[in-house]
Amino acid sequence: MARRILLGAILGGIVVFNWGFVAHMVLPLGKMGVHLLPDEAAVVGPIRSTVKEPGFYLFPGMDMSGQASESEQQAWLERAKKGPVGVVVVRPQGGEGLTPRLLLTELGTNTLSALLAALVLSQIRVGVGYWRRVGVVTLLGLFAFMTVLGPYWNWYSFPSDFVATEAIEHVVGWFLGGLVLAAIVRAPKAPVAA
Repeated sequence: MARRILLGAILGGIVVFNWGFVAHMVLPLGKMGVHLLPDEAAVVGPIRSTVKEPGFYLFPGMDMSGQASESEQQAWLERAKKGPVGVVVVRPQGGEGLTPRLLLTELGTNTLSALLAALVLSQIRVGVGYWRRVGVVTLLGLFAFMTVLGPYWNWYSFPSDFVATEAIEHVVGWFLGGLVLAAIVRAPKAPVAA
């Protein structure tokens, strides 16, 4: 059984990884909801000169320790109402773009995710058909999407079109991965009573 789980994880991870390539490089899914900054240099210059640590930054900012006074909270609410409101993820030292390391990391996370799905499938009782097992893996993809992207859409205003494309990518990717996993990973048969 362990071999089937491992084989399912490897092949399922490869399928999901390849679907990600198709979704981002062949189909328009990787571009939907992603916009270029108008006058990027005017925005990047101040970020470069003021943000020195890599991180996830919210604006307008507020003391999140619970120590903000009532007047500070009110000032934050006014700034938020006035706008702009946003999220910026910054790597001040830059990066190398699309590298083999990033691709291998993605393949690794897809394979680990497929391993988790394979472990779930291995626990489903004997007699559950192929398409139900595919459905379980597809629902795991939907679950992953909802638990991560739902809050990002709600709390951080991720654009709806971006979130919708992520839903498509997760659900279709794990449906495809489920086709492979359900064919390979099955619950062990119960021993025959003597």
